[in-house]
Amino acid sequence: MSEPIEQRIAKAMAELESVQAAVTRAEERLSHASASVRSRDRAVEVTVGPAGELTGLKFLDNRYRSMNATQLAASVMEAVGRGRAQMAREVMATFAPLAEPSAGVPELRGVDIDWNRIFGSALSAESDGYGPRAGSRLHDEIDEDTDDGTTRRGDRS
Repeated sequence: MSEPIEQRIAKAMAELESVQAAVTRAEERLSHASASVRSRDRAVEVTVGPAGELTGLKFLDNRYRSMNATQLAASVMEAVGRGRAQMAREVMATFAPLAEPSAGVPELRGVDIDWNRIFGSALSAESDGYGPRAGSRLHDEIDEDTDDGTTRRGDRS
C-alpha cells in the first residue's frame, strides 16, 4: 500500500529543506575556496577563486627576467587555465551529489547540470586549453616589430 499524499509531501519538503541547507553550506565553503597553481616552467604562480577569477599573481625566483613577453604571457595563461580547471573540478565535486536523485523521495529526480556550459574552456584547460601546445601556438601567431622597421615572427621555442 502506498503512503498517504500528505506523508509523501512532508517527506519531499523535508528533503528539499535538507538540500537547500546543503547548498547553503556548499556555497559558504566555496566562497572561501581558492586554488594556487604554478606554471609548468615554474616561473609564475596564480591564485584563482571559486568563479575562476584571478585573485593573485606571483612571478617566482626572478625567472620572468629571462623571458620575453610572449613566453611570460604563455606562462601566465597556462597557470590561470590550470587553476580554473582545478577550481571547476572542486565546484563540480561539491555540487554533484546535491544534483542526484533523492533516494527517499523518488519524485525528486535530481537536476541535470551542464558543467560544460557553466565552466566552458576551464574544464579542458589542462589537456588542451592552456598547455604547452597553446603556448606554442601563441608564439607562432605573434609578430614583433624590430628597431630597424622589419617584422620578426614570434619565438618558436
